[in-house]
Amino acid sequence: MASHKIIVYQIFTRLFSNRNTARIENGSLTENGCGKMNDFTPTVLKNIRAMGVSHIWFTGVIRHATQTDYSAYGIPTQHPEVVKGRAGSPYAIADYYDIDPDLAEDVPNRMKEFEALVERVHQAGMKVIIDFVPNHVAREYKSICKPEGVKDLGEEDDTSMHFSTKNNFYYCWGQPLDLSSISHSTFHTPHSTYSENPARATGNDQFSNQPSANDWYETVKLNYGIDYCDAGGRSEHFSPIPNTWGKMTDILLFWAGKGIDGFRCDMAEMVPAAFWNWATDKVKYQYPEMLFIGEVYDPNQYRTYIGAGFDYLYDKVGMYDCIRDVICGKRSTTDITSQWQATDDIRDHMLYFLENHDEQRIASDFFAGKAEKGIPGLIVSVLLQQNPFMLYAGQEYGEQGMDEEGFSGKDGRTTIFDYWCVDTLARAEQQKLTKEEKALKAMYDKVLNIARSEKSVAEGASFDLMYVNQQYQRQYAFLRKSDTEVLLVVANFEEQSADMDVTIPAHAFDYLQIKEKNAIATDLLSGKKKRIVLRRDETVSMQLPPLGAVVLKFKA
Repeated sequence: MASHKIIVYQIFTRLFSNRNTARIENGSLTENGCGKMNDFTPTVLKNIRAMGVSHIWFTGVIRHATQTDYSAYGIPTQHPEVVKGRAGSPYAIADYYDIDPDLAEDVPNRMKEFEALVERVHQAGMKVIIDFVPNHVAREYKSICKPEGVKDLGEEDDTSMHFSTKNNFYYCWGQPLDLSSISHSTFHTPHSTYSENPARATGNDQFSNQPSANDWYETVKLNYGIDYCDAGGRSEHFSPIPNTWGKMTDILLFWAGKGIDGFRCDMAEMVPAAFWNWATDKVKYQYPEMLFIGEVYDPNQYRTYIGAGFDYLYDKVGMYDCIRDVICGKRSTTDITSQWQATDDIRDHMLYFLENHDEQRIASDFFAGKAEKGIPGLIVSVLLQQNPFMLYAGQEYGEQGMDEEGFSGKDGRTTIFDYWCVDTLARAEQQKLTKEEKALKAMYDKVLNIARSEKSVAEGASFDLMYVNQQYQRQYAFLRKSDTEVLLVVANFEEQSADMDVTIPAHAFDYLQIKEKNAIATDLLSGKKKRIVLRRDETVSMQLPPLGAVVLKFKA
């Protein structure tokens, strides 16, 4: 159990500190600019830490496929037909042992710049998380930075076999890759000139030689010993240990040796739990404090992957989807109770969030259309349990994600494929935020710092009050308690202020060992003091601000 609440701040490294406001659609690195690792100065990191952040997830630091030419530095160029966007997807890894040159001021010394960044983050009192992308690699994967003696992925594959535990990839028996169904944008060549024979299976489990535009066509699937195309549909071949297992575990150990503190594992459920059990055991034997955060979307597999060594899993299809619907008026707040109850036995392992690079921005037209609507959802997500919370850079300013950047269209998401400048992040550094953006940032700072500083949030018990307050469909109330400190948290998802009489049942007094008494409570959000009368099965009356909350702290 963490002694402090874990607050993860996801930073899309390429975009975070880019202040080039040209914002040319499909723009090149030269035209649109790119943020650098050296931009994370001690002052920048201090400001991030002041938000209450404990861990920074630097997204996209390992070298991936790009259309930018770094051949002058001995870095292989990538064919544009198998790169999504000018900058490329950070989830199409081109060399697991290298740092992305876009992020370096001195390209030949990019690894040293990364090591210095890790050191600065640690000096600022935070920890470092990076991506581990285990399921697929870029079509033209080739490591130029692998340690001596390491065999490259696919280097010794028998390409005449569709499947073998000795192979790192899956092959389409003698069939060339056919990309003819994918329409390429203007800076691609008009006719397909990329050649791959035999074709390898595509990252999203597409085992034919003809991936579509909706497939992850720029990637190839890694082989962990599962034959997906045998007579039975799929079969597992884990003994002897598949070749890929050792190579991927060595990559984890390589980065662990750089002093990082955790891995966010992309599409973890597409890789067998047996591998994770084997690999996390080896990594944690040498680095006992190493965190593994898994992107697992199937609730039926949550416990399997936690058992295989994951510390935290995305709570996407449960809590995220629910709170998003509550924010948008599509569900009652009472459904939040159902969501935490569904994972109550693994509650400390669930990572809550309202935004990340895959999801639409709260303020986008596709979600809430207004960043303030996310505040009550933030308060519930951050304060309800002991488990970690993650926010995405720009969320705290109400970034809309409504730009049409290039490969990424106007979809309410911030691009991961293009060189771009994120409006709110740029204006925040220039101190040009609007009054509303400053107020939103102040609220995020308050809520996150309550989570980090209040022992009842990091370590205390939680008691959901909605089962005796079901008449309230747009408000959500719960208690947190540690030692003699109690928090009564009531969030209001309505755009109007609301009067609420919160019933506190006798069971809450017994379960949390609260005495019946008259108390002076302080609202940690407003600083105002309030007299409250605590009696079994009676109510505490309060007025809730629109799209806000009351967080009353009192002694038990």
